Amino acid sequence: MSRHIALIPAAGVGARFGAGKPKQYVEINGKTVLRHTVNIFLNHPQIDYTAVILAPDDTVFQTASTDSPAKLGVFRVGGQTRAETVRNGLRELVSQGIAAADDSILVHDAARCCLPAAALSRLIEQAGAAEQGGILAVPVADTLKRADDANRIAATVSRAALWQAQTPQLFQTALLQRALSAADLGGITDEASAVEAIGIRPLLVEGDTRNLKLTLPQDEHLVRLLLQAV
Repeated sequence: MSRHIALIPAAGVGARFGAGKPKQYVEINGKTVLRHTVNIFLNHPQIDYTAVILAPDDTVFQTASTDSPAKLGVFRVGGQTRAETVRNGLRELVSQGIAAADDSILVHDAARCCLPAAALSRLIEQAGAAEQGGILAVPVADTLKRADDANRIAATVSRAALWQAQTPQLFQTALLQRALSAADLGGITDEASAVEAIGIRPLLVEGDTRNLKLTLPQDEHLVRLLLQAV
């Protein structure tokens, strides 16, 4: 029987957040953002294993305490980009016999620490058995403008059929390995874009606006409020 394995790439530096440390190590309500994120998966009954992928020189992370330590693994094989980190982490899971070809890999941003359990369950239920995989996403709600070189409005873009990608992004091990096998991963912004590049169209599964990614300093206030409400 295939398993559900969460893979959390946490080797980034979070330059846009500007906290003087990687944003995944900002403390909110007594825990780092990364600890909050890891706990989402450790506490979900459908997640069999959680892998945290760190930079080789990371000295900050401390293994989260859990009643099931066998369900959590830490791998210091992070790369220069998110795509490299996911590829390296996936390779490690396969080489150690943790992930099988037909297991579902759920790649999730370390800085999305407010993922509702219901949204995670929905992704597993709707995309877990789909050969093409799937991602959480929300329909674009705001009016979109395209700018010219002088930052003036060049056009209003129709938001019809536009979705904003979130994570987790769920794909079978074999498919994700194939999608990330390219020598140049420079144009890959998320796992879905890598899968799209090999001609496969993943499912869009309705996400949740509370599944906010901590990116800019002003996001921290919203994240604190969301975590207090959990």
